Amino acid sequence: MDKFRMIFQFLQSNQESFMNGICGIMALASAQMYSAFDFNCPCLPGYNAAYSAGILLAPPLVLFLLGLVMNNNVSMLAEEWKRPPGRRAKDPAVLRYMFCSMAQRALIAPVVWVAVTLLDGKCFLCAFCTAVPVTALGNGSLAPGLPAPELARLLARVPCPEIYDGDWLLAREVAVRYLRCISQALGWSFVLLTTLLAFVVRSVRPCFTQVAFLKSKYWSHYIDIERKLFDETCTEHAKAFAKVCIQQFFEAMNHDLELGHTHGTLATAPASAAAPTPPDGAEEEREKLRGITDQGTMNRLLTSWHKCKPPLQLGREEPLLMGNGWAGGGPRPPRKEVATYFSKV
Repeated sequence: MDKFRMIFQFLQSNQESFMNGICGIMALASAQMYSAFDFNCPCLPGYNAAYSAGILLAPPLVLFLLGLVMNNNVSMLAEEWKRPPGRRAKDPAVLRYMFCSMAQRALIAPVVWVAVTLLDGKCFLCAFCTAVPVTALGNGSLAPGLPAPELARLLARVPCPEIYDGDWLLAREVAVRYLRCISQALGWSFVLLTTLLAFVVRSVRPCFTQVAFLKSKYWSHYIDIERKLFDETCTEHAKAFAKVCIQQFFEAMNHDLELGHTHGTLATAPASAAAPTPPDGAEEEREKLRGITDQGTMNRLLTSWHKCKPPLQLGREEPLLMGNGWAGGGPRPPRKEVATYFSKV
């Protein structure tokens, strides 16, 4: 258990590295999923394009949503976006930075899926087999004499070697090589463009907007740390609250049992029970409660934290009336010193 606890603490302290590792694992998983996927083109003119578009777009969308769901900052971003302004204004630049940071990691697996799909060529072959130039690659003298529906039916069967019967018009191997060549060219172009875009976003952009980038990064980290500390404080308070509540319940039950026992054995004598002595750790647990000792007060505290978070101005509390009349709005007046002399009689 200690080893698992140390690993969990390490992952919490290195959340960014952990999320990068998760995104890498999802990228490898997407490539493995495609290699294990059984691609079956319908080989019908009206369904080839729809089937290929679904294979090319639906899994990346699912992988992108999974990447967002597995990121712990999604709920933090939603809370920061929907919370009332209160005494703390919301900065759109910080929200954009948080969303872009999550989207960059979540896009890794979809990009890998699209790149592997284009480099493999099966999906592109199924989608554009009816667009092969028969006059340039096949028997151009026979193509004009065929009706358009018949020509589309023959070309739609190019991805299916077991049912293709148009070798007299166009050799299947020629069409397959032609379409796979185009698909691989598009795949490598896609990889190059996404790599350049990632380089620009990660390396070049902060150089031009360094001040705004540092501000957004700082306050994004602040929101994350503030949420974690608030959750830890609430957890500590809940533990102390539950412990004190259980202790009070057992003390009350013990007190009632002692009263009943005394009343049964000494019916003629008045029952005088001493107040239960709190245990040694009870005072320490009560200090952890910070004065919040009932459900209604705790609910008001949580509501106030959601609707009106404290302003980001340390050391500027509300003016409080002190014993010498100082309200905290300016420099504190000097204290009056009074000397008293005593004489021996």
